[in-house]
Amino acid sequence: MEITLDRPPEGAAADWTTDQDWDRFTAQEHAVWDILFERQAKLLPGRASQAWLRGLDVLRLSRPGIPNFEELSERLMAATGWRVVAVPGLVPDDVFFDHLANRRFVAGNFIRRPDQLDYLQEPDVFHDVFGHVPMLADPVFADYMQAYGRGGLRSLGFGALHKLARLYWYTVEFGLVREDGDLRIYGSGIVSSHGESIFALDDASPNRIGFDLKRVMRTEYRIDDYQQTYFVIPSFDDLLRMTLDTDFAPLYAELETLDDLEPESVLASDDVITHGTQAYARAKKGA
Repeated sequence: MEITLDRPPEGAAADWTTDQDWDRFTAQEHAVWDILFERQAKLLPGRASQAWLRGLDVLRLSRPGIPNFEELSERLMAATGWRVVAVPGLVPDDVFFDHLANRRFVAGNFIRRPDQLDYLQEPDVFHDVFGHVPMLADPVFADYMQAYGRGGLRSLGFGALHKLARLYWYTVEFGLVREDGDLRIYGSGIVSSHGESIFALDDASPNRIGFDLKRVMRTEYRIDDYQQTYFVIPSFDDLLRMTLDTDFAPLYAELETLDDLEPESVLASDDVITHGTQAYARAKKGA
């Protein structure tokens, strides 16, 4: 999504953060959070990774409704040293990366309307907090997110942001992990979506492919519908290790010599777990 502002909006600090002003949320807005929370919390056991489910306890705060970021940050700081900070909307890439590099997660300060329960184009507080914060309570994934932020700042000097963004998309937003021989979801875009929580694991349409860093960073993605390919990491320890052990400068140079891949592509060299039928994507095109 394109950022049109080149400076913080009125009322925001130089780092684009703002007061959450929790008291301004209406009873209806809190009720929307509670509906979404209850629905996903019932659906995700047996689907979400154990790390995400353990982190869900961080969100079980002292009162119903949208979490108070101060209270949430106290619990998160005690677990992994991360904080949640409110921002008025999407922020510039360098600002986003700097927050991650300093263990601050930026969260949108609004929630969807009751008629938008199943789809919202711009991430709201439910996506940002319910989707992301449970994984930030896991020490290994918390380190991965900080490493990603530091890597993002470096990527700006290589003109490679669009390549690195794919790594974020296919791990942090739409990642799958193998646990005890089964596939589980951990990406925030999946766990915060009722429909995709089912689609990502149960539907025959998408590909499910073993994670390979270069392969992921060549692969384009969809921002307006369910994914056509999901990448499966063997573990969060492996994801962190691959990120820390990779020299991204030569990788960026190599990627410039390689063609980008369509979201539905399957290569002969892929570790294919499920070769999708792509029936969902074809039906959407024909609709």
